[in-house]
Amino acid sequence: MGNQMSRICTICARGGSKGVLGKNVRIMNGKPLIAHTIAQAKESGLFDAIAVSSDSAEILAIAEACGVNYLIRRPDELATDSAAKLPVIQHAVAEVERQRGEVFDTLVDLDATSPLRTVDDVRNAVALLETTGAGNVITAMPARRSPYFNLVEVDAEGKVNLSKRPAQPFVRRQDAPACYDMNASIYVWRRDILFTSPSLFNDDTKLYVMPEERSIDIDSDLDFRFVEFLMTQPAQELE
Repeated sequence: MGNQMSRICTICARGGSKGVLGKNVRIMNGKPLIAHTIAQAKESGLFDAIAVSSDSAEILAIAEACGVNYLIRRPDELATDSAAKLPVIQHAVAEVERQRGEVFDTLVDLDATSPLRTVDDVRNAVALLETTGAGNVITAMPARRSPYFNLVEVDAEGKVNLSKRPAQPFVRRQDAPACYDMNASIYVWRRDILFTSPSLFNDDTKLYVMPEERSIDIDSDLDFRFVEFLMTQPAQELE
């Protein structure tokens, strides 16, 4: 991929976490969790700017020590448990653009709690956007359950049904449409789409599929230990 497109990578990490206390700065395989994602962004060679957005002075200090060139102090109203992530990304991008006096073409957000992605995953997701003219790219893994076959829900009356009921029931799971679990690992946008569309799902959204062993998002202590274990395993043993 050439460098004719200007690109920014944001990494957004709050200091507070209900699932795993202090998870973004917790040591994983010898360095703070967030440092793994910063290293991937730098190693990709894609970005004109890398920005870490946080309400935590400790996280911003770690980012600075890792060589991040833009440290964005997140406003309090964007640092609550209920704050949506999209405005946080928009704030970080706008602040870096203000400091640089220029706007970017491609915007990428990497989740600090999904460190099992590879640098090639980042490059491939960006290439999918820039070579297809997509408005945005989201990442996912093949779903373990199918809403057409073995994913159920309970309605207000307590009735149990398949989440999606086709006109003709599928006899075999493999006959149902392929379904995917979003893994919250990599998000890529064209700038105009990031700032004008409130949804991740648009007519020109593309999906970049990753295997399950690179798709684990850390939401619990068990996730943290599992991801740390997988990091120590040779890649070929996970295939």
